[in-house]
Amino acid sequence: MKNLEDLDYDDLPGRPSKSQKKRDMHALQEMGAALVEVSAERLARIDMPDALREALREAQRLTRHEARRRQMQYIGRLMRDIDPAPIREALDAINGASAIETARQHRLEKLRERLLEDESVLTEIGAAHPGADLTRLKQLRRSALHEREAGRPPRSFRELFRLLREIAHEG
Repeated sequence: MKNLEDLDYDDLPGRPSKSQKKRDMHALQEMGAALVEVSAERLARIDMPDALREALREAQRLTRHEARRRQMQYIGRLMRDIDPAPIREALDAINGASAIETARQHRLEKLRERLLEDESVLTEIGAAHPGADLTRLKQLRRSALHEREAGRPPRSFRELFRLLREIAHEG
C-alpha cells in the first residue's frame, strides 16, 4: 500500500494530467503567437477581452527577444481565463482554414469568372448590393480582360476579386 505522500492526485481519473495541462498551455501560447501575427484591422474584428487585445498590441510592438518571449507567456496566461473556441474559429477564418470561408472564396471566384464572361452580371451584383461601385467593377473587368489578352500579370484580375470580396463583406 502506498503512503499518502506518494499519491499523485493529478493522475486520478477525471482530472487532466500535468502533461496534458502543459500541452494545453502551449497550445494557448501558440494561438496567442498566431494572434500577434494578425493585422490590427483583423484583430479589431475578433471578439476578445480588452486586456488580451492590449497585450497583443504590446507584443506586436516589442522587438527584443526576451521581452517578446515574456509577453507571449503573459498572453498565454490571459488566454487561460477565456474560451479559446471563438478565437480559434476567427483565426481559422482569417487563415482560410474554415470550410465556410473556403466556400465563400469559391463563390466569389465563380462570380468573378461569370463577370468576366458576361457584363450583364453587373446588374445582378447591383441588385444584390445596392452600394456596390459598379463603375469600378466595370473598369476592372475591362482591364482584366485586356491583361488576359496581352498575357500580362493579372493585377486587375486580383483587384476585381478584392473588390468583390469587399462588396460581399459589406452586404
